[in-house]
Amino acid sequence: MKNTTLCYIEDNRGCFLMLHRTKKQNDENFDKWIGVGGKFEEGESPYDCVQREMREETGLVATNLAYRGIVTFVSNCYPTEQMHLFECKDYTGTLKKDCCEGDLVWVPKEQIDQLNLWEGDKLFLQKIAAPCPFFSLKLVYVEDQLVKAVWNGKEQ
Repeated sequence: MKNTTLCYIEDNRGCFLMLHRTKKQNDENFDKWIGVGGKFEEGESPYDCVQREMREETGLVATNLAYRGIVTFVSNCYPTEQMHLFECKDYTGTLKKDCCEGDLVWVPKEQIDQLNLWEGDKLFLQKIAAPCPFFSLKLVYVEDQLVKAVWNGKEQ
């Protein structure tokens, strides 16, 4: 099983920093808009991974992270993935002008659903946009279609 992190960085204007994935060959997220993050390296905790990925992709350094949930992706096209979902409202540094994964854009939260997102991402973005307890979410895809969502063990 692949272990990854994903972080939604929020600025003081109510915008999330979104990454439009357009630069990597054979990217399962190609042309999708997502937060920043990536695969664990050997010996990393979820916090280690998200902090490294955030710094590498954006140039920003998290000073306060909120661990919001675990999302399990099951697909007939890709290996099962367990993603550790974070939110960051406090950070230092200067945003990079160029990211090797795609384009970084500050997007107002109320406009996020107009982007080309995975259907399951829309579900957990609703949760992290408002205060909610730590959650577990299982998303099952056939091709690019979301066919099942299970919140904290209960099918939706």
